[in-house]
Amino acid sequence: MKTLMTAIVVAMWLSAGQAYAASAACEKSADDMKLSGAARTSHIKKCEKDAAGGATASPACEKSAADKKLSGAAKTSHIKKCAADEKAAAAKK
Repeated sequence: MKTLMTAIVVAMWLSAGQAYAASAACEKSADDMKLSGAARTSHIKKCEKDAAGGATASPACEKSAADKKLSGAAKTSHIKKCAADEKAAAAKK
């Protein structure tokens, strides 16, 4: 039982450290961009969500979006759909 509790505490400690690191990196990014107010808050939230999500796009999806010269919401939507299609194709194999 002690081993289980120790493992849980260590896991929580490690995840908190990662969240803090992401938060610090996101805040530095906002500082570098000289953001303030709502724009800063929005940037930090999105940055932390992206860091926590771990949903990274494959280079093929990124290249496809770049080839189509997509940006903003269109790029995000394209990459999400592309990643979902790749995941579905991998599941079929």
